[in-house]
Amino acid sequence: MEISIRKISTNDISELQKIGKLTFAETFSSGNSEENMKEYLESGFSTEKLTAELTDQNAEFYFAELDKKAIGYLKVNVGQSQTEIKDKNTLEIERIYVLKEFHGKQVGQFLYNKAIELAKEKNVKYVWLGVWEQNPRAIRFYEKNGFKTFDKHIFKLGNDEQTDIMMKLKLN
Repeated sequence: MEISIRKISTNDISELQKIGKLTFAETFSSGNSEENMKEYLESGFSTEKLTAELTDQNAEFYFAELDKKAIGYLKVNVGQSQTEIKDKNTLEIERIYVLKEFHGKQVGQFLYNKAIELAKEKNVKYVWLGVWEQNPRAIRFYEKNGFKTFDKHIFKLGNDEQTDIMMKLKLN
């Protein structure tokens, strides 16, 4: 399986919307109300929001592609674009999402490796992220890659408050 990584630009918005909505729904639908999911997917992946994120100099998106078709994506943030800890010495992995049919095929690891490569290029001291406490698969993935839990925060999905576990990895 020959996976390639490609930086996403504003020309890719419709493809990003499609894979963004699909992977989010695959990951979280079973644990959330249909109404909250619908509202989040519409606002979180609106053309306006994605355009703003894609034109933000402190945020970067990448597709994992197989035969030129997006099968997953990565979003990283630095500086003031981080969702929390707005430290110049950190990089946030905001999203690594992979289509369900490609789970277990190293696509997430491939995107994760790209994030670490970016963090090293930017010379940050550590990488951090938030992961839903009810996503044990993702938590295990990050623990396997050396991340340690350091805090928790609340993520609101519609009217539902959910706890994200915050994890970080110190780089040498």
